[in-house]
Amino acid sequence: MAFARVGILGLGYVGLPLAVALAAHRPVVGFDIDARRIAELERGHDRTREVSDAALARVATHLTVSTDPNSLRGCDVFIATVPTPIDADRKPDLSALEAASRTIGRVLAPGAVVVFESTVYPGVTEGPCAMWIAEESGLQAGRDYHLGYSPERVNPGDGNHGLTAITKVVAAQTEDVAARLAALYGEINGGNIHTAPSIRIAEAAKAIENAQRDINIAFINEVAMVLHAADIPVHDVLAAARTKWNFLPFVPGLVGGHCIGVDPYYLATWAQSLGHEPVTILAGRQTNEAMAGFFADQIAVQLAPGASVLVLGASFKENIGDLRNSKALDVTAALAAKGFTVDCFDPLADAEALRRLLGRAPLAALPPDRPYDALVLAVAHQAFSTLDAAALAPCVAPGGLIADIKGLWRGRVLPQGRRYWTL
Repeated sequence: MAFARVGILGLGYVGLPLAVALAAHRPVVGFDIDARRIAELERGHDRTREVSDAALARVATHLTVSTDPNSLRGCDVFIATVPTPIDADRKPDLSALEAASRTIGRVLAPGAVVVFESTVYPGVTEGPCAMWIAEESGLQAGRDYHLGYSPERVNPGDGNHGLTAITKVVAAQTEDVAARLAALYGEINGGNIHTAPSIRIAEAAKAIENAQRDINIAFINEVAMVLHAADIPVHDVLAAARTKWNFLPFVPGLVGGHCIGVDPYYLATWAQSLGHEPVTILAGRQTNEAMAGFFADQIAVQLAPGASVLVLGASFKENIGDLRNSKALDVTAALAAKGFTVDCFDPLADAEALRRLLGRAPLAALPPDRPYDALVLAVAHQAFSTLDAAALAPCVAPGGLIADIKGLWRGRVLPQGRRYWTL
């Protein structure tokens, strides 16, 4: 039996594209606790740029967005897409997941299906989430309603691997519910579904996906530090190594955000609860966490005390404005802590959110009013890749430093009289 009305909890990078895709086929209610976000969507605009204004307009008659939990009543399937960050001790923070579970529990009717897309370690869906729902609803998972899990695989800013183009993993407490979820998600990606044998298997698959990427990047980052000490350009080494057919094409850089920089800690915490010390997982995290400080140190030794610095990019990755767990901001903070006067410019980030994080207003546009002693390219936004020598010259004083963390401008003609540094 097909689902008639879908409730989505959380309308961020994951939830909104899913809500819009499903609303092409049936009524969808999108719930979010952020009133500003709801007001923005009601005006038909998504500031994350993951969904176009035109796409929102196309589903306007089938998609309702609200901050009122009661708007979710009557849904026969609930999909929670809330964030699962880490706390100050780098332990899983399930508070948003608990809030979503309790919200569902208050509006849940017998016979419904509850699906979680948030990244967790195995056992969370059928353990804590089911417990929180039961405490609010009095209903028992597997008897009065059923649980499912379908890990999100959104890659913000990546137009080639959007929701409709990737394989969707689904799992549920019964084969029948799993089949119903496969049909639901299959409507939006042409039936490209992998049904996992159990919820715990699907949870584990998601937990290792980003951890594997984190470890691979950590290896390249460590190699980059070794090669830098030997004065060997890492990008030239990688260009040669990539000619081998099975060499994995990872590159050095900053690893933050709400997925790769977080998910390995969920896997590590779970491993420790089982009595296993996750040496490799945590070693990768240690290396990647150290990169912001490493880059700040390499830049600092090339500058005079009190130098002025302009950092280009504040988001956690290229071509998006998401500032969560941004290591570019860590570089900015580390340079400021060394006594430099640091400004920041990011054309995609929300200016007010960036101001709060920086403690000062970000630069509004390029070129700046005055040249800086150093220009640091921290995030490889497309807008920065097109900057030429004429555009960069007003940003850096003669004799100043252009520090290219991403290697974006390697081989480019740069303003005369400026120093260039990259790994």
